[in-house]
Amino acid sequence: MNELFRNTLTPAQWAIIAAVPPAILALYFLKLRRQPLEVPSTYLWSKTIEDLRVNSLWQRLRQSFLLFLQLLLVALAILALLRPGWQGTDLSGQRLVFVIDNSASMSTKDAGDDGDESRLDVAKARVAGLLDQMDRTMSAMIVSFTAEPNVVQQFTSNVRLLKERLATVEPTAEGTDLTGALQLASGLANPTGLSVQEGAPEQEVVAPEPATLFILSDGKFDDVDDFSLGNLEPVYVPLGSPETANLAITALTTRSSEAVPGERQAFLQVANFSTEPVEAIAELRLDGRVIDAKRLAIEAGGVAGALFPLDRDGAATGGVLEARLADATLAAVDDRLTLDNQASVGLNDPRGGRVLLVTPGNVAIEQSLATGRTSRLGLVETLMPEALKTPQHQRLAAAGAFDLIIYDRCQPTEMPRANTVFVGSTPPTEAWQPRDEEKKILKPVTVVAPQVIDWNRVHPLFANAELGNFDIVESQIVTPPVGGVALIDASEGPLAAIGPRDAYEDLVLGFAILIESEGRVQRNTDWINRHSFPTFWLNTLEYFVGGSDGQTPSLQAGQTIEIAPRDPTLTSITLVDPTGVRSELTRRSAQPFVWQAGSKLGVYRVLEAGDETQRFAVNLLDRRESDVRLRLGTPDQEKQAQIASVRIGNITVAAKAGAAPSRQEIWKPLLVAALVLLLVEWYLYHRRVAL
Repeated sequence: MNELFRNTLTPAQWAIIAAVPPAILALYFLKLRRQPLEVPSTYLWSKTIEDLRVNSLWQRLRQSFLLFLQLLLVALAILALLRPGWQGTDLSGQRLVFVIDNSASMSTKDAGDDGDESRLDVAKARVAGLLDQMDRTMSAMIVSFTAEPNVVQQFTSNVRLLKERLATVEPTAEGTDLTGALQLASGLANPTGLSVQEGAPEQEVVAPEPATLFILSDGKFDDVDDFSLGNLEPVYVPLGSPETANLAITALTTRSSEAVPGERQAFLQVANFSTEPVEAIAELRLDGRVIDAKRLAIEAGGVAGALFPLDRDGAATGGVLEARLADATLAAVDDRLTLDNQASVGLNDPRGGRVLLVTPGNVAIEQSLATGRTSRLGLVETLMPEALKTPQHQRLAAAGAFDLIIYDRCQPTEMPRANTVFVGSTPPTEAWQPRDEEKKILKPVTVVAPQVIDWNRVHPLFANAELGNFDIVESQIVTPPVGGVALIDASEGPLAAIGPRDAYEDLVLGFAILIESEGRVQRNTDWINRHSFPTFWLNTLEYFVGGSDGQTPSLQAGQTIEIAPRDPTLTSITLVDPTGVRSELTRRSAQPFVWQAGSKLGVYRVLEAGDETQRFAVNLLDRRESDVRLRLGTPDQEKQAQIASVRIGNITVAAKAGAAPSRQEIWKPLLVAALVLLLVEWYLYHRRVAL
């Protein structure tokens, strides 16, 4: 009987419901007390006598079609409260965890009975069906996940609340990572131990409770290694189809032309995630108007790219650049995901970078930074080392006012929010300090007359630069930090290196260009007499500052960006999203403005004191999310390949044939039938009264 009916009421509530049919019958047995009334008509008198007979308490009950309808109405209501239905698979377990993927690929419309519903909508419908199977002893939790998990609803046995919270799960444009969601579920099903006192064995402060873990996803994530499910019993419900085709824009960038110096061009890449070759038409628009279009022949599973010149179309002055796939192309491949059919780039007004040279005096570096080519890359300002301690400079450096700061034989007290080059000095951080095998800090090592034996020829800083023909008087041995790369090597160790620091990079030359000796300035190297010296500084500005000529990065949803305002003294800026909604960003003191990209794709505008100063774009540009075809496993002999399973730790979770166990119920049609009976009973009653 438990498979056919679900109890939804308490015993007291059922007692009240059970008293309704006897009450209806009692109404038909009630004896009416009427006042005698003489009327001048024997016809009316006979009708009154007949009415009194019907309401006599102990007289035989006459047949009444209305009574039958009323009792049938109550019976249908009671049957609906029992929630009759059937199910193919039992919903087992007292605690349920529903993990729903709402990443970008879940917006693909290839699911459902008709194959035109989004995967996320079908996932929510299946979870709702599972929630309908819960009895009063069960509790459930809902978690949505993209690159990060989100607890939609904590454990509760309130089915109505669970469904309300389930409806709030919205599609996003983010990537997918199952690890965080598993860690959330595991923390609830596998509580950690706690020691009561030092040295005592750990004791579980909360008893572990097994839970059934439903993973509803299209599997666009890596297998989760080094993870123990513990008390979690996983069920993987794949959504989608292995045959779904998709055409996607996977790259859109702007860059300087290699053929025409000073000209910018846009690079577009389109991928064909299908089993048939496609001839795609890609349109390029500037501020809404089409400026170019190209036809791309793309092999099955392949990619194709195209270059579009920009300066001849007025893009050099800034604007919104957008690439789209033509509607005819999308219809030809039956494209089911719209998020990747277009991409945008915010073109800013070209401006030179801001470069600061802090030096007690170095004619060689100053002249190398004053050539015609370097001046197009940025404006170089010069500052004496004594000014590093002034509040004004410290405020500008902390606010990210400079794209590059060059420290010649000096160093700041704190690292700036900028890329840096240290000449004859090292950054004031422990990351650049030499250490022994026990990680203890050592004194810097200075070598005399080191000989350059090799340099990193593939790094952009030394493009077209020959370094094997100059001498150095003395130099420190440079110890690059974790993730750093040695650039110039001598027999004693690295003489130059570059290393990462948050969103910036630090370049360190262990040898100075000029040194003071006996009260006068002398050369520490004859590198300044070689052609590679000005080439190196030109490469330095192109590497660190070249990105400030109007090109902007394209973010993906969920990524974080630091926004450096043109005016470093501002404490608030306005961000306008692609739909025109404005939001205020604030910061404390000289900290940067930090913003995390949401799921609204398009170009965002930055306003400073009401004036637009920057643009940047948020796009999907994710090959994994755009390849919406469900992965297939290795086919067995004489069998077709099945949907690939998911591996979590040492457990392989097989796909459940694309469907979750769900209960089919008929209480809604029963309520509709009861409503129809109520209308019929009302009509017959009023018709009888009228007659």
